[in-house]
Amino acid sequence: MNTPTHHEHKSHAPSSIGCVVITCSDTRTAETDTSGYRIMHMLKDAGHTVVAYHLVKDEPKRIKAAVKKTVNNKQVQAIIINGGTGISKRDSTFEAVDAMLEKRLVGFGEIFRYLTYQDIGSPAIMSRATAGIIKGRVLFSTPGSENAVRLAMEKLILPELGHLVNELTK
Repeated sequence: MNTPTHHEHKSHAPSSIGCVVITCSDTRTAETDTSGYRIMHMLKDAGHTVVAYHLVKDEPKRIKAAVKKTVNNKQVQAIIINGGTGISKRDSTFEAVDAMLEKRLVGFGEIFRYLTYQDIGSPAIMSRATAGIIKGRVLFSTPGSENAVRLAMEKLILPELGHLVNELTK
């Protein structure tokens, strides 16, 4: 019996995914959220649908409320969060998100930090990018800088988004 390759798995993946983008920030506004808009543009350019966009303060209750609202929407298959993944006192996105995940995709954070290290060196250790599964949806949480968002989207999220969603439907 032949084992399917990763290319064969990807060939069965949906080409358009319903996504929600959530930016967690104490300083950004809808007008200055360049990272959130970069994610949305990259999703649309890749043929995906942006079902909703939320900008929330970097506070666990607000982050959890935005995610809970999102997972109740049947059009949503993926959630992409940016911001609040650092180590300052106000950075609480990682803790809020990690507590909600039913399964963790630890490789996402590991590979993201490796790729970041190749770009910026040792400060990459401060990134707490994470991903996992919540209520049958895939969730990614990235740092909020435009460079970090671009890197995560180009190298990890967009190449695997359809494949991940397809695996969740099995």
